[in-house]
Amino acid sequence: MEQAVLVYIRLREGEFGSERECAEIADLAAELQQAIDHHGVGEFDGDEFGGGRCVLFMYGADADQLFGVIAPFLKAAPVTRGGFVVKRYGEPKNPDAAEIRVDL
Repeated sequence: MEQAVLVYIRLREGEFGSERECAEIADLAAELQQAIDHHGVGEFDGDEFGGGRCVLFMYGADADQLFGVIAPFLKAAPVTRGGFVVKRYGEPKNPDAAEIRVDL
């Protein structure tokens, strides 16, 4: 079963963020990908910018384990303040998949 951890970051400077915000998010994404790969808990699958937010997509067999690996990086990154995480326990196409929101 594929589970997901989705990180929602509120952009403070425009619909797609400023160069500075985008650079901070890119640095964070690189750290997350490295940690996920190092611990073998899943994969970092990219980002999506627009509408005043950025979403980071991560997938693995266990959303809680995946979140446990990335949580320290999310909490340490100033760019994530005011954002939140959704841990989804189930396949993306399953409308009954349980989800838990964690505020950052």
